[in-house]
Amino acid sequence: QVQLVESGGGLVQPGGSLRLSCSISGFSLDDYQIGWFRQAPGKEREGVSYLSNSGVTYYGESAGGRFTISSDRHLNTVFLEMSSLTVEDTAIYYCARRPPMWGSSWSSAATYDHWGQGTQVTVSS
Repeated sequence: QVQLVESGGGLVQPGGSLRLSCSISGFSLDDYQIGWFRQAPGKEREGVSYLSNSGVTYYGESAGGRFTISSDRHLNTVFLEMSSLTVEDTAIYYCARRPPMWGSSWSSAATYDHWGQGTQVTVSS
């Protein structure tokens, strides 16, 4: 069965860094795209970053040059490296699977068919 499991979240001080992992099973990264989303209390789910099945990457405005998405296909894992974190980055971070498609934005949550459980990132002094 299809599974996506996030890990690596936690408490970090402003200016700190975290590396999130999305471990996938039941499908291949060669066949599907992976997006990172986040949701803070009282706010809509926001696209953070995206990795296509062919290796193309995109970042949301919130990334601001601070985030990097990558993958290790042998480990079936997608990473999100985050640095220079601020309190505004506090949220639950999700990874999700997207079937390849054309004519829609990567940041549209409705186009993703499977989601992980999320990992909490808290940036606080």
